[in-house]
Amino acid sequence: MINRILTHDQIQHIAKRIAYQIYETNVDEKEIVVAGIKGSGESFAKKIITVLRNITDARIILCVVDMNKKNPLESGVKTSLPSEEYTNKSIVLVDDVLNSGTTLIYGTYHFLKTPIKRLKTAVLVNRNHKKYPIKADFKGISLSTSLNEHIKVDFEPKNNAVYLE
Repeated sequence: MINRILTHDQIQHIAKRIAYQIYETNVDEKEIVVAGIKGSGESFAKKIITVLRNITDARIILCVVDMNKKNPLESGVKTSLPSEEYTNKSIVLVDDVLNSGTTLIYGTYHFLKTPIKRLKTAVLVNRNHKKYPIKADFKGISLSTSLNEHIKVDFEPKNNAVYLE
């Protein structure tokens, strides 16, 4: 059984709310790096960036974070920006779903190898099945789900949706 839990308009509203929270946290920053996990995390990051660029004069920089989500140790973590581009800057690491925390913890670890000002995390859906001590600083919704359930995020043009399967 598939249940739609977030509509396109709700996702747009969440992206806007999270963008304002990021802005409030970084109000004095001249540059903010929004690092989206490749795939749906990157898509959600771009939605947040669109709003941020309308509400702040700070330079908003997109960084794409790439890793094998099932085995990040094997693939390592790569970013679309060299580390010099985010050194001593405020970073927001964005993903679509926080499930076990594996992707966010390895993404966080990657950025912590470089001197940075601040690191926050943002997710669209927080499932609360964490294996690691990581939390979402900014989250769209929190769901109490069973391990057998799956969250599917679709970022289709003008038809974004989140489903519980």
